[in-house]
Amino acid sequence: MTEGSLTLDRGLALLQAVADAGGDAATISELAVTIGASRAAVYRLLVPLSERGLVWRDGNKVRLGVGLLRLAGQVLPQLREAAQPVLRALAEAVGATAHLSVAQGPQAQAVAVVEPSWTNFHVAYRVGTRHSLTSGAAGKAMTLRPGGEGWVTSSGELEAGASGVAAPVRGVPGLRASVGVVSLEPLDAATVGPQVVAAAASLTAVLRSPNDS
Repeated sequence: MTEGSLTLDRGLALLQAVADAGGDAATISELAVTIGASRAAVYRLLVPLSERGLVWRDGNKVRLGVGLLRLAGQVLPQLREAAQPVLRALAEAVGATAHLSVAQGPQAQAVAVVEPSWTNFHVAYRVGTRHSLTSGAAGKAMTLRPGGEGWVTSSGELEAGASGVAAPVRGVPGLRASVGVVSLEPLDAATVGPQVVAAAASLTAVLRSPNDS
């Protein structure tokens, strides 16, 4: 690894360490231990991150900076665009409203929705809709551990008469999300489940760079 690559890797590790501290500000000493570097190295790494507003220092403590909000604001539109073809294919195949949801703290938020074009009736699912991770297939799918069937179902949990099937999006670092479908009619999980899992895998393939393969 070149010196420039090593510096970039440590800078990213430092930013991740600050983020992992959650609501508590991390100290320089804690960050040094976390990324396996000296305090002097941490101070040097903080300079360009601070200049770009990605972190801010309050004496010996470090928190995430507001510059990350600008970057985060660009993520969802790009994620939504990448998901559209996958969701369109899923919605048309199943005949149900397809959606991509991401975890926002203890809640799942719908960030992309595609309705089927050939059905007479389907669920209108609004982008931005939020619900608990413990309710509905979309939220529950994000808590699934590897192994097992790979999808979850729900019936009438978020809206009376609505059924859902969802699967987690795996293999994309930093992304906790699920792909699913919701219908006004009961869904055959044995048939729809594998389709939703395949759609989630397709989205993973779209989002991952060639170097991740």
